[in-house]
Amino acid sequence: MEHALSPTTLTELRRPRPYPAVSVLTPTHRREPENAQDRVRLRNVVAEAKKQLEADPAIPRDRRLDVSRQLDQALTEIDLTHAEDGLVIFAAPGEHQVWSLARPVPERVVLSDTFLTRNLVSAQAAEQPFWVLTVSADQVTLWSGGTDRVTEERTGGFPLTRSRENFDAERQERIGDLRSTFRDEGTRQFLREADTAMNTVLRDRARPLYVTGETAALSLLDEVGSVTKNAVHVPHGGLAHGTPDAVWQAVRPLVAAEARKSTDSVTRELESARGHRAFAAGVDELWQNARQGRVRLLAVEENYRVTVRDDGGDHLIPAAGGDLDAREDIVDEIVEQCLETGAEVRFVPDGTLGDAAGIAGVLRY
Repeated sequence: MEHALSPTTLTELRRPRPYPAVSVLTPTHRREPENAQDRVRLRNVVAEAKKQLEADPAIPRDRRLDVSRQLDQALTEIDLTHAEDGLVIFAAPGEHQVWSLARPVPERVVLSDTFLTRNLVSAQAAEQPFWVLTVSADQVTLWSGGTDRVTEERTGGFPLTRSRENFDAERQERIGDLRSTFRDEGTRQFLREADTAMNTVLRDRARPLYVTGETAALSLLDEVGSVTKNAVHVPHGGLAHGTPDAVWQAVRPLVAAEARKSTDSVTRELESARGHRAFAAGVDELWQNARQGRVRLLAVEENYRVTVRDDGGDHLIPAAGGDLDAREDIVDEIVEQCLETGAEVRFVPDGTLGDAAGIAGVLRY
C-alpha cells in the first residue's frame, strides 16, 4: 500500500484516464474492536463500485471487466492488520493503486475520467511530513516521517553506501578511532555527496529535516555541506543501519516539540489577523475565500470533519450524510484548494481554535 505522495505522483494520479477511472474510499480503524468491521465494509464498497460499473451503459464490456479485475487485484494487496484511518483504491483500465491514509475519509465511490485525489492531498498535509537523514562514515540513509512512523525512502540515490578495502567504521568506533574516521578525506567526500543528494531531494520535496549521527559526523556534514546547517541535529549514532522504529524513537521527542512550537506560531498568527481584519473562520467563509485564492494560512483541527451541501447559491449549509448532494469531505476540498493557490496549511490539535469552529484562516487581502 502507498503512503508517500510526491508532487510527481500527484501529477500522475491527476492525469486523465479512459473512462472509467474509479475511486473507492472507505474509513478504516487502527485498533480493536472498531477494526472488526473493516474487511466487510471494504468488500461491500468494492461491490458497490462493481455495481455502478455494471449499471453504466457508457462503459464497454471489455473495459468494465478490466476495471473489475483491477479492483479484485487491489483487494488482494490490502493488509488491514496495518490499517490506518482511511483507505483509497484507484482503478482504471490496466492499472490500480491502494493508498493508506492517516486521516479519515468518507465512504464513497466515484466514476470519472480522473482519480479523486483531494483526500490524499489533505491526509498528506495533516501528516506534516518530514525527512530524517541518518549519517555514518559508510552509509547515509533517508527516511520519510509522518504522524507516528518513519519509513525508508529510496529516492535521490539514497541510501548512499561507501566501501573500501580495510574500512570498518563500526570497528573504528569500538576502538575509539571515530574522530580520525571523520578527518579522512574519503569520508569528507562521501558526506559532500550526501549533502548534494539531500539538497536535490529538498528542492523537489521541501520538508523539515532532522539529521542523526555521531557528533563528529554531524560536525563534518555541516563543515563540508550546506543543506543540513538549518536542520535539527539529533546526536545519536548507529541509525544509518538502524530499524524504522529505532529511528522514530530517536526523533520522536524533537518532532513533538517542533509540533508544539508550530501550533503556538499558528495561534499567534490567527490572533494577529483578527486585529488586522484578515481573519476568516468556518467552512462557508473559508470555502469562499479559498476559491478566490485569498487564503494565506489555513489552520484545521486534526479531527475536524463536517458534512455540508450547496444551498443553490454561493454558500454551504450543514447537511446530514445521507442528504442528496451532501459533501462529506468539504474540509479536504478546502485544504486542497488552499494548497493549489499557494497557501500554507497547518493541522493543529483539537480545541486549539476555540470559537473558530474547527477551521480558521489568515487572508492575503
